[in-house]
Amino acid sequence: MNSENNYRNSFATVLRRQRGALGISQEELAARAGITMRYVSLLETERKQPTLETLFGLSRGLETSFAQFASAIEAEYLKTNEH
Repeated sequence: MNSENNYRNSFATVLRRQRGALGISQEELAARAGITMRYVSLLETERKQPTLETLFGLSRGLETSFAQFASAIEAEYLKTNEH
């Protein structure tokens, strides 16, 4: 698996985990983030990559800062790619 796929996997994992921790549906997150439920699904299943604007929207929807969201993604990436 290349690093791009690893980053995408880490992002999707954190997105699903944080949404689950809030107990909100894909539909609710989409409404909060200003995107479609379909797009949330595509992000969570690693079939799409978010824009910077979408990342900020998702952060708001997940009730966290962009910095905290990015840090969680980086931590997941480092955890799953230790050698």
